[in-house]
Amino acid sequence: MLLESILRALAPIKGFVYRKVVWTDETRRRLLVHVEARRGSRGYCSGCGRKGPGYDRQAVQHWEFVPFWNLPLLLSYAPRRIDCRRCGGPKVELLPWSEGKSRQTTSYRWFLAGWAKKLSWQEVARSFGTSWDSVYRSVQMAVAWGLAHRDLSGIEAIGVDEVAWQKGHRYLTVVYQISGVKRLLWVAEHRKLRSLLGFFRMLGPQRSAQLKYVCSDMWRAYLTVIARKAGQAIHVLDRYHVVAKMNKAIDEVRAAEAKRLKADGHEPVLLHSRWCLLKRAANRTAKQTAKLADLMKYNLKTVKAYLLKEEFQRFWDYRSIPYAAGFLVEWCRKVRRTKIEPMVKVANTIEEHGELILNYIEAKGMISAGIVEGLNNKLKLHTKRAYGFRSYDAIQTALYHGLGALPEPNHTHRFC
Repeated sequence: MLLESILRALAPIKGFVYRKVVWTDETRRRLLVHVEARRGSRGYCSGCGRKGPGYDRQAVQHWEFVPFWNLPLLLSYAPRRIDCRRCGGPKVELLPWSEGKSRQTTSYRWFLAGWAKKLSWQEVARSFGTSWDSVYRSVQMAVAWGLAHRDLSGIEAIGVDEVAWQKGHRYLTVVYQISGVKRLLWVAEHRKLRSLLGFFRMLGPQRSAQLKYVCSDMWRAYLTVIARKAGQAIHVLDRYHVVAKMNKAIDEVRAAEAKRLKADGHEPVLLHSRWCLLKRAANRTAKQTAKLADLMKYNLKTVKAYLLKEEFQRFWDYRSIPYAAGFLVEWCRKVRRTKIEPMVKVANTIEEHGELILNYIEAKGMISAGIVEGLNNKLKLHTKRAYGFRSYDAIQTALYHGLGALPEPNHTHRFC
């Protein structure tokens, strides 16, 4: 049969041969591939891995293999028991196409793991007639192999952030490599000191000392760990989080002022104004641009807060640290004179972390602005693809699989 020749060419099994391919039953919905050990060959003991003479055979068993023309394919084989003197008795032979007691071939599990990068895990299970758990275990296998074989040398820049996971203020700490290969290096539950300390323990003192740039937000636990474990690196506060704090402050001012205007019986000029104040000019609709232009006619605290945020955008274009530092000092003074409390809090935060914010100027051109947030957006997509998980272990597996750029073993043939 032609299929036997295809299998010999694409998926050879050392010490074994494909003998014949038959339908499993009259419905012709599944194919059965009979496998036999080569004549005169000895099996390997599953206990110690040594070759030994055969003792007897177990009953015929089946293993799921990579589908052929969307037809399920099963390997059929009666495993030998090896008379192993070292292990002190008969042991089932080591089978090269599967691991442990799994009834899925390793090729099939890599096949499922490959498709799990392209489709949701539910869709993979549905498409290939298997279960969500089978897809999950396949991805677990791929991630475990990839983490054990990945190269962590030469990492010069990392980004540290927390992302919300589920409801109720549950967070994950994530660490990305943001120079060279852009990939996820670490996922840990919570956003505590130990969450990030685990990353530096994994990386080791020698590789940690080679870090040149670290980008993070203002979460105090992260600042403490980074100062302790990567003090030699230029620590940059992520631009996205600085802008996000300002946007949050503007929204607070707008909400409070809109409430006051309504209570005083004034025209509701701030109605439907949120996004025209928070969006970048390039992302505003024509309607939002017109709304913003209309707001500029009014002497409102909201307008003053917005103009302060827009003025701050000049900071990111500075190339000289002394000039940039002078700008920060003057901007913070201007904010305090307005006495707009949410914006004053932002100014206090900027003063507190001024050195780390100024490091953005020093690191300009060496690390890409917004790269951490871009990776976070991809992270959200991959959590959706793994829809169905409820445990931390499952989401950790999904994120490493989708964003870790993990290596894979050399396959005779890539089925996916």
